[in-house]
Amino acid sequence: MRRVWPGLFLLLPLWAVAADGAWHASASGPTLGARGNWLASPPLRATTRVQGTISRVSWRYRLSRPAPSGLVVRLCASQRCVLLEGASGTTRSLAHIAADETLHLAFGFNGRGAVPPGLRVISSEVTVNYQ
Repeated sequence: MRRVWPGLFLLLPLWAVAADGAWHASASGPTLGARGNWLASPPLRATTRVQGTISRVSWRYRLSRPAPSGLVVRLCASQRCVLLEGASGTTRSLAHIAADETLHLAFGFNGRGAVPPGLRVISSEVTVNYQ
């Protein structure tokens, strides 16, 4: 029995790694047309069943032209949103939310008036790491 225990302790890190995972989702849209409105990307969700809780989310979005002044982007789960700084990055602010939660990016503009014509979100992407 004494020889079995050291071997079991060597396997513990493998069990911890096996519980971790990640999923990736992407979508295009919406078209951004006016200040004062919030528009959401299509749902970003895992394509297979996942269990656990989010540990980290990486995001990236691309616009059809440079972002005009006043653009505000949030990464949202059903009950919590995180203000994003920049078109790509990583956050732990959605940690401990269920890993199968549907996410979306919400785009808005401070102020009033029109935005440049034809401004649209070419892609919104998230990679969700969970454990």
